Amino acid sequence: MVGFTTMPPPTISTLSYITREQLASTLLSVPSTAAPAIIDVRDSDHIGGHIRGSTWVPSSQHDYKMPELLRTLKDKDVVVFHCALSQQRGPAAALRYLREKEARQGGVKEKGEEIGQAQKDGQKVYVLKGGFTEWQEMYGKDARLTEGYQKDVWEFGN
Repeated sequence: MVGFTTMPPPTISTLSYITREQLASTLLSVPSTAAPAIIDVRDSDHIGGHIRGSTWVPSSQHDYKMPELLRTLKDKDVVVFHCALSQQRGPAAALRYLREKEARQGGVKEKGEEIGQAQKDGQKVYVLKGGFTEWQEMYGKDARLTEGYQKDVWEFGN
C-alpha cells in the first residue's frame, strides 16, 4: 500500500494535550453540534461539577464502555478526555481509546501522520491539561462552561 505504513501503538509520549483556555474558547465559539466530545473519566470524584456537555464514563467502566464510546464518537472531529488532574485516568482512557480505535482500523496510518493526534478519519484526540481541577479554578463559576459546580467541594483544594 503506497503512502501507508503500520505504526506502533500510541504511548503516553505521543498523546496531545489541550489547555483549559483552548477548550473553553472552542466551546464558546462553536455551535453545540460541532463541539468537541468531552469524556469525563472521574469516578466518585465526579461530584462538585463537570464541564457542560461532557459525558461521564467512570474509569471503572472502561472495560465494557469503550466499544460503545468508539461507536458513539466516530463522527466527532475532536474528543477530549479528562479526570481530576489528567495525570493518570484521563491519559490512560485516551490511550485506550486510541489503541482500540487503531485496532479496529487495522493499525494503518497515512505516512507522516502523528499517532495520538490526527487519525486516518481526521478525528483528533486530546487530554485536558490539568484536568477538572484546573478547569474549575478558572471556569467553575461560569455556567456557560460548567454544570453542577459546588464551590465548597473544591475550595479546600485551592
